[in-house]
Formats: sequence, C-alpha cells, structure tokens
Amino acid sequence: MFGAFERAVALRYLRARKGERFVSIIAIFSLVGIALGVATLIIVMAVMNGFRQDLIGRIIGLNGHLIVQPASGNRLPDHAGLVARLRALPSLTQVAPIVEGQLLVTSEAGGAAGALVRGIAPADLRARTTIAFSLRRGTLDDFKDQDALVMGQRLAIRMGVRVGDRVSLVLPQARGSDFTAAPKLRSFQVVALFDVGMPEYDNRHLFIPLAAAQEFFGLGDAVSQVEILVADPTQVRGVTEAVRAAIGAQPLRIADWQDTNSTMYAAVVVERNVMFLILTMIILVAAFNIISSLTMLVKDKGRDIAILRTMGATRGAVLRIFLLCGGSVGCGGTLIGFALGLSVCLNFENLRAAILALRGTPFFSQELLFIVQLPAVVDPREVVQVLVMGLALSLLATIYPSWRAARIDPAQALRHG
Repeated sequence: MFGAFERAVALRYLRARKGERFVSIIAIFSLVGIALGVATLIIVMAVMNGFRQDLIGRIIGLNGHLIVQPASGNRLPDHAGLVARLRALPSLTQVAPIVEGQLLVTSEAGGAAGALVRGIAPADLRARTTIAFSLRRGTLDDFKDQDALVMGQRLAIRMGVRVGDRVSLVLPQARGSDFTAAPKLRSFQVVALFDVGMPEYDNRHLFIPLAAAQEFFGLGDAVSQVEILVADPTQVRGVTEAVRAAIGAQPLRIADWQDTNSTMYAAVVVERNVMFLILTMIILVAAFNIISSLTMLVKDKGRDIAILRTMGATRGAVLRIFLLCGGSVGCGGTLIGFALGLSVCLNFENLRAAILALRGTPFFSQELLFIVQLPAVVDPREVVQVLVMGLALSLLATIYPSWRAARIDPAQALRHG
C-alpha cells in the first residue's frame, strides 16, 4: 500500500529538525497519550474482571450456582431421587441437599446474635473450596459429629467464641400447633472458624451437619433446598435447562446465582461498562491530539507538498504520506500501550506487593481486605477489542488532515509559501 518513496518522505517528516521540534513534541505527546490510554484500559478491565470473578466466587461459593427449592413452603420431601438424577448430569460438579433457617445463637461468654444456619453433609462442606480456603482456625476434618459447628470468624469474635467452645442454637418459634411448646435449644461445639472477607457472610453464617439440622428444625428426612455447583458459573443459564429436564414435572423452582444476586451482579456489570466508556475517552483525546499534530505538520509542510506535486507526486501519494505519518504515531502508541498493559497485568502480583511494601499499610480496611488480594484476569477478547479500537481511532484521526494535505494547490502554496 505504501511505496518506498512515501515511506522515506513520511520518515523524514516524523524526524524533528531544527525549527520543527514543536510539531514533533506534540506528536510524541499524542503517542504517549494513546499508549497510556490503551495500557490503562487493559489494566483496569483486567482488575475489574478479577474483582467480579473474586466477588462472585465468594458469594456463590457459599450459596451454590443453582438452587432447587419447593414452589411453596420450605420442605423438599423425597429429595434422594432428585439428588441422584441431578448427580448423573455431567455438567454438575456438586449436588448438595441443604437445610437452611434463621435462629438465635448464644455463647457461654454471654454473647447472643441472630444467625443463618445451614445444614450440609460434611463431605459437601469440605468440597466447598470457598470455605476450605478461608479457614482461620480449626479444621473441617472435625466437622463430622452431630454436635459440630463451623461459624464465621467475625461472628465468633463478636460473641467471644473460640474453637472448642460450645454455643447454643435457639429456635424461638415453636413448630406445630401446640402454642405452649417451648423454643428449641441445642448445644454445638465450634470446630472451625472461616473468614471469606465479606462481613455480611462472616457475621451471620453457621454450618452444622445435615442430619442435625433436619432433626433440629423438625424436617424429618426432608430438606429446604438442593444446591448445585457447575464447572463454569458463567454458563449457568445453559445448565438450567438440563436441570429442569431432570426435575421433570415436580413442582419445584429453579434459581441461578444471577437471579439470587441480581442487584450486586448488575451493579458490577454496570460499573465495569461505565469504567470502559470513561477510559475510552483517554484514547479519544489522544486521537484528537493526532489530528492537531498532523494538521500542524501539514501546515508546516505546505511548501514541501507543493514541490512534491510539481515534481510529479500524485494527490494519492501525498495522502498516503500523511496517513503513514499519523498512523505511525497512533498505531505505535497503541502497540506500546498494549505491551505495557499486558506487562503490568502479568506482573500484577509483584507490583502490588512492592506498592504495599512501600506504603507500609494496606489500601483498604480490614472489612474489604479481599479487594487487596484481587487477581488481574486478562480477557483475550477484551484485549483484542481495546487493541482494535485504539488502531481504528488512530487511523480515523489521520484521514482528515491527510485529505487536506492532498487537496493543497501547488500554485497557491508556492505563491504564499
């Protein structure tokens, strides 16, 4: 597309000579602006992806990707057959019957708090990586007896409870039609404490064995719901249809994690999209700088353009010369920003550790400590999108100044030059 003559002239125009350094400085600023814009966009989108992945992983790691519940009431009888059919599906990694309920928990130290108790089989709890990787005290190997209990560390601190202490679970509302029945009370031993980094979970979640929860809530062999984990949570919508087919005509309701956490998920998506639009403005401003620098270059080289035209250069050749000048700045800046952004993302852990060491204090409070540990997740499709957008804006910015250069009348330029 570009001949040797056009490349030589464009290279000569890009090299600053005495008296032309101002135009060259503006071009350098344009290149740096596009490089920083592209790099910033790649880095921020990777961090936002890490934030979304980590946040969603912590939320659904406790609650499951899919929940199967009775259409009415809180009892799911005859769940054994349903669990067996669901476990036969290849796309599911875990199918766990759950008993869930709210109650009052009290400690021997006099602490009391409302809590959400979840009854789960010991093997299913050990398979929940969110809990297993978040243990601060104790071990899940001790979560096997009927009086074992795992609780959030923040709740334990608030109540003055440590591993090995006993707490009492109180069900204030009596079950059945006997209004004279006293509230249910049962003692459990704390075997482990977890801290997933989210106060709304660490402050109110308890786990007890499934059989103990069924007995405590008076459900017999029934459960409250069946929680399902899938291999790829982002493809949960497709798995829902297979689960629905396995359920058949049973009056059950299926809800995925996007439905149960719709507000938080929508907020993360909107924030990510708005951040993308805002940072795109950096690249757009740098593209306007290319227009400015190229326009000044055309004005400065008006006499040279007229001489080239009189020597036989066509308008197309002049157009391509200045397209090459502007494109070199824009595309070069985009590629530099691409390399810089990927380098930062690939070394994100080392850079974060160095910054924290220099500051001496974490960026965030303990309540949001998990944000400090965010990974930088690079999405190849997003990187390609940013790269294409940077190249496209850079090339579009060169069209008008190059067209103006090609339209210069040699006679007028030489007369007024």
